[in-house]
Amino acid sequence: QVQLVESGGGLVQAGGSLRLSCVASGRTFSSIPMGWSRQAPGKEREFVAAISWGGGSTYYVDSVKGRFTISRDNAKNTVFLQMNSLKPEDTAVYYCAGATSGSYYLRGSYNYWGQGTQVTVSS
Repeated sequence: QVQLVESGGGLVQAGGSLRLSCVASGRTFSSIPMGWSRQAPGKEREFVAAISWGGGSTYYVDSVKGRFTISRDNAKNTVFLQMNSLKPEDTAVYYCAGATSGSYYLRGSYNYWGQGTQVTVSS
C-alpha cells in the first residue's frame, strides 16, 4: 500500500505559478512511477503528467506541455508538479497518483490516489 498526501494548492492569478507536492508513505516510493491527474467541476478526471520510477522519463498531456514540470525526490519520498503560466482552465482538484503496474505514461497503471488539492486560477 502507498499513502499519498498532496499540498501546495491555492488561489493564483492567471499567469502565476504554483508548486504542488505529494509525500508518499508505505510501499517503496522509489520503485514506482508517479503521476498527477486533475478534475474540474463537471468534467472527467484528466491524466496530466507522469514520471518514471527513476525520474528519467516524463509524460505530459498536450494542454500543459511547456508550462508544467513533474519531478521527484526519492530520498524524500516526494513528487512535485511545478505549474507555470497558469490559465483559468487549469482550475481543478489535482490528485497525486502512484502506479501499481504497467507503463508510467498510462492512466490505467495508477491505482494509488491522494485526496486532492484545489487549484484555482482567476482571470
